Formats: sequence, structure tokens, C-alpha cells
Amino acid sequence: MKRGTWAIAGIAAAGVVLVAPAWAQDAAAAPDFATFLGGVKVDAAARGIRPETVDAAFADVQPIPKVIEYDRRQPEFTLSFDQYMSRVVSPAKVAKGRKMMAENRALLAEIEKKYGVQARFVAALWGIETDYGRVTGGYPVIASLATLAWDGRRSTYFRGELINALKILDEGHIAPQAMVGSWAGAMGQCQFMPSTFVKWSVDGNGDGRRDVWTNRADALASAANYLAGEGWKGEETWGRAVRLPDGFDVKMIGLDARKSLAEWSRLGVKAANGKPLPKRNLEASIVLAEAGKGPAFLVYDNFRTIMKWNRSTFFALAAGHLADKIGGR
Repeated sequence: MKRGTWAIAGIAAAGVVLVAPAWAQDAAAAPDFATFLGGVKVDAAARGIRPETVDAAFADVQPIPKVIEYDRRQPEFTLSFDQYMSRVVSPAKVAKGRKMMAENRALLAEIEKKYGVQARFVAALWGIETDYGRVTGGYPVIASLATLAWDGRRSTYFRGELINALKILDEGHIAPQAMVGSWAGAMGQCQFMPSTFVKWSVDGNGDGRRDVWTNRADALASAANYLAGEGWKGEETWGRAVRLPDGFDVKMIGLDARKSLAEWSRLGVKAANGKPLPKRNLEASIVLAEAGKGPAFLVYDNFRTIMKWNRSTFFALAAGHLADKIGGR
């Protein structure tokens, strides 16, 4: 994502005049917003979405310049793994996670039994995404997605997400004014994009709606259903920190290199505390937290599943660590 750069609008006698960021000029070059919405309405009708749903969703919708700015902004700094972990797996986050696990023990146990996903992992993702439902975003999802689809940089992707959001409204899961989320359209307590909602969300409490915004049963069951559908193995964990021997072949590092625990043991890999690896018939890979340097982790298929949720090594490692800590491991 690129930070908006300032473009020269004109040259006056006093010198160069800078009047607008590049994203604003690009947006100005896009089709008229009303014309764009008209095209989306045609697409929605072709997919069987009722006109009254679309009209209600698009009532008073206007582009949100801040959304385009966020979409193009370069990160101002990059956190190290230790910095990231100290923020995401903080003592406060762990303590709150344990409290939320206790408060929702019956619900999480029911979800674990039904979907085969250990409660601590569902709770960990809940905690990382929205601080256990506290911070779910305040942007109107329809307006945000319409802005991004109209802008043009990733219009095909966001137009598809906008159509899915309209489908969600048409099915009655949420009212347009209550459909809020991140600036990019991620929604609810586990931050599902509309396409993810359509594919994986479930009605956790049996009321006929899939309310991932305010209903914990729906939100957490949907998270578990996602993980289960993407290949979660309920009898396995995510991985563990390990110690690599001196001279370890760097070509064996990465998710593409898979070996049994016995093979890794023969190559000199040990648990981080120096003890032997578990004697289980599992395949695993070695990953480093940061490219080209440690710490090192031995990870299983469930780690790969977490990476489908968010394709970030930092995120997946944080989810595993937080799950272990709030689960008392």
C-alpha cells in the first residue's frame, strides 16, 4: 500500500502549488460515483438481491476519502517480532483471555465439541482480532466497500465484497446501519470479510440469523467453522519453539520443507528448553519468526490453517502463543 503522494496542480507566479493528494486525483478520474452505484445495482439484481435491499443499503452513501487514504498508505514503521508479541500477547491480553474463557466456558465447550477446534484457539483469534469483541470497527461497511470498489486500485476484489455485503443484508442477518467494521470492510467480532461471512458464518444460537457483530455464539461458532473447514486438526496443536543445531541447513527452513518429528530429531532439532521433541507421528516444518533470523519454531498443519486466516507469520505465531497462554499451557 502506497502513501498518498502530493501531485502538482499548477504553477503560479509565487511557485508550485500543491493542492491534492494523488489518491484524490485518481478518484476524480474514476467514473462518477452515482454511475458506479448504478452499475452495482444492476449486478446485484442479476444475483437476485432485492431492489429494496440495495436502495436501503445505498441511501445517502458517499465515498469516504479516509478509506482510500488508508488503502494506499505505507506503514510508517515495522515492528520486530518481540515488539509485535509484546503488544499482541501482552499480560493484559492473556489475563482478559483467561477471564473470557471462563465466562464463556459452556459456549466454547459446545463449539469445540461440534467443530473439533480447541476452545483456546477460538478465543485467541477472538482476542487478537477485536480484543474479545471490544473493538470491531466503526466504519459503515457498505460505504467503505463502495469507496474501495469505485476507487479502482483493487476494484474487482472490493466490488465482489460489496455484492456479498448486499447479499448479507438481503438475507436479513443485519440492518444496513448496523453493518459496521474496519475501513476495509472486515466485520464483527472475528473480522470476517463479506465473502468469508457468506462461506463460513453460522447461526450459533439457532435464531435464524448469523450475527457476528453482537452475538458471541454466532461469532465464535463461525470462527470455529472457518478453521474446521480450512483443515483444522483438533487432536493437534499449532507448534512449539525449538532450538536448531549449529550449522543447520537453511534450505530446510520454511513451510515447504516437511519432515516427521523423528526426522527433525535426528537432524539435531530440540525443544527450546533443550529437551527432545515429542515422540508423535506428526509432520512438521521449521519457520523463523523473522526472515533470515530466529527465533525458530516447529509448526504443524494447524499453523498453516491459521495462516489461511491471516497470511502473516507474526499473526500465526501470536495466535498460537496466546492460545497456549490463555489455555494454561
